[in-house]
Amino acid sequence: MSSNWHDDAKRVAAGIRRRVLEHTINNNGGYLSQACSSAEILAALYTGIMNLGKPSTPLIPKPFPGVPGPYNKEYFTGGEFNGPHTPEYDRFILSPSQYALVLYACLIETGRMDESGLKQFNKDGSSVEMIGAEHSPGMEVTNGSLGQALSQAAGIALAKKMKKEAGHIWVFMSDGELQIGQTWEAFQFMVYHRLDNMTVYVDVNGYQCDGKMTSVMSIEPAEKRFESFGCTVTRINGHDLNAIEAAAAAPHTDRPLVVLCDTNPCEGLPLLKIKAPKFHYLRMKNEEEHRLFAEALNNMKGLPGGTAGGI
Repeated sequence: MSSNWHDDAKRVAAGIRRRVLEHTINNNGGYLSQACSSAEILAALYTGIMNLGKPSTPLIPKPFPGVPGPYNKEYFTGGEFNGPHTPEYDRFILSPSQYALVLYACLIETGRMDESGLKQFNKDGSSVEMIGAEHSPGMEVTNGSLGQALSQAAGIALAKKMKKEAGHIWVFMSDGELQIGQTWEAFQFMVYHRLDNMTVYVDVNGYQCDGKMTSVMSIEPAEKRFESFGCTVTRINGHDLNAIEAAAAAPHTDRPLVVLCDTNPCEGLPLLKIKAPKFHYLRMKNEEEHRLFAEALNNMKGLPGGTAGGI
């Protein structure tokens, strides 16, 4: 871990937003608000908090290997981009698969995936899927319906605990997943088995597919819910690297740790406010919007003709 990893994390976070915005413009669609809200969380995890080995796979993603099975010798998981699964290393599990593009950008910015891999995005036969699966870069489990990856992560954590392995399990979740019953069954399992080798970061950006969380089904006060289940929980500003780092070190003996990260879906790109409250997937509805977002991208790149990205 670099001694100046906060500087690295700032660079990575800025790169995540820039890459996802550029991809969204070029493809007239993308999960942009997720990049804005989660950039610092993922950047901090990958540059300073998690103990991951070097990628154990070529940096250019391989084609889809076919479904797993006893006769598929070509099968692999995208977890190889996070390094080998040896006892001393941590494991990272992305739970909300719609954040796949954001994770790919993070992998590129941290040198774990070649940037040419994004050219394969959502193409037939590619492992770089729009809704990531277990073979997609940076992933190792099928996310399925939201909430399923957490259960699989808990199983991995229990196995590591039983084997007395040192590696920690880090899970990234979205706040919308707190509306799902399986999520709470998983936390009940984690608490019962005293899985203190698990830490869950939740991107609490307050929005989901149909608009504001509070207008669909509120999950607040989230910290009280987790406390009632027996988790250790802390709530922070999800764009504050110091807070993200400090939260990871919170003592939680015999309990899983949950870090609720309050974030802004327009962080770093205030122009995105024009889409409120439907932030989930951005499409340009006319040439003027396309021009405005292109100007915001130029500003991020420091090119002439850029604006402040405002509205």
